[in-house]
Formats: sequence, C-alpha cells, structure tokens
Amino acid sequence: MSKLLNIKNLKSGYGNVQILNGIDLYVDKNEFVTIIGPNGCGKSTFIKTIFGLSKYFSGEIFFQNENITNIRSDLLITKGISYVPQVENVFSSLSVYDNLIIGSLNLEQKILYNRLDFIYELFPDLYPRNSDIAESLSGGERQMLAISRALLSNPKFLLLDEPTAALSPKFQKIIINKISELRNSGITILIVEQNAKLSLKASDRGYIFSNGKVVLDAKASKILQDDNISDYFLGKIKS
Repeated sequence: MSKLLNIKNLKSGYGNVQILNGIDLYVDKNEFVTIIGPNGCGKSTFIKTIFGLSKYFSGEIFFQNENITNIRSDLLITKGISYVPQVENVFSSLSVYDNLIIGSLNLEQKILYNRLDFIYELFPDLYPRNSDIAESLSGGERQMLAISRALLSNPKFLLLDEPTAALSPKFQKIIINKISELRNSGITILIVEQNAKLSLKASDRGYIFSNGKVVLDAKASKILQDDNISDYFLGKIKS
C-alpha cells in the first residue's frame, strides 16, 4: 500500500516544553489508524502538530510524498487534510446550517449542495435540526456537526482528536461506525481515542504512545489481544 502520511522523528510541544520525543508513524491510503495511550502521553499534541497547531521542534511530515512540515493549517486544508478537535469544535450560538455554511463560503453553490447532501445522508439526525442552535444539540449531535464541518472541504485525510469523549455508549458506537463509513467512502482516518477497544475494533492498525514516544505499532487485532496493554499504559514497557 502507498503511504499517505509518513512522519519521521517528530519532536514538538508548546512554548519551550517538548512533549513529543521523536515519533515515527505512517498511515497508508484508505487506512483507519488509531492512536491510544495514557493521558498526557502526547497523543493530542501529535495530531495538532500534523495540523500546524502546536510548536514544531524537529522531524519531518510527508503527505502524499510532499513535505508539509510546519505548514499553516489553512494551506493543509487545501491539500486535502481536515481536523476535528476534541473541544470547541462548533459555534454554539449559530444554527446547525450556519455552522456548516460558515466553513464553506468559498465553495460554488452546486459543490456546496452536493457536499451537504453527502453530510445529511451520513448524519440524517442533523437534517431536522438544521435551524436549531448548536448549543441545543446533544453531545453526540455536536460531534456529528463538528465532523460534518470538516467534511465540507472534501478531505482525503481526516484527523480526529477524541471524537467519542464524554459521549454516551450509544453515541460512541454511532460516531465510530460513521467514521468507519467515511473510511469506506475513500477517506483515510487517523484518530486519537480513549475508548481503545471500540476504536481499535474498527481500525486496521494502532499505535500506543507513552511519554511522547511510540511504544507499540501493530495491527489493531493484535493490540486488542495483547495481555500487556495495561502495562503500556502504566509505563512498565518502554519502546
């Protein structure tokens, strides 16, 4: 398979604090890859670094064989990369429809309507809430809206940071199933998740992070069967 994303020895953080200590990671085209690990291990920092939202120190990021290291987020979107943050991912005071439209002001009307049709087919629960203020949505519905906004740019590659966080078990399953549908439609997925089992069951491969490093890279099915998973989370097994 061809590598859509290829990252070599990435180091990054915030201000003068280095969080990532040399990450090597790749994602093949049309893969669903999950990153898991204990809190504070650098998972979210890693996703943000790819999308230009944390401080880059060193290393290289390649997307479709192009070096995109430290490129601005708006330029990454034009290259086919979209990102859904864990929090503050919708405009609470705007309607569902306005949330979608505000991120698509430069689209031709026909293209916009085609993408809206795709979104409402993927998330049919959003359509009857079109005129409702985003603040009135449930947590699961807000996550659907956040993902929908990212899809308006017609991405090839979707980065998701903890998309099931604070959701009910019902909505956790719905969100992961919908992300699987996106992969089946041709979008490559890289996701950071706390619900390891749920996400890994839908994934091709997984990475375990600990202390800013990759401590395990394997097929998702192998990680799910690994009796030492808790030891990785507790830092008992080093890379």
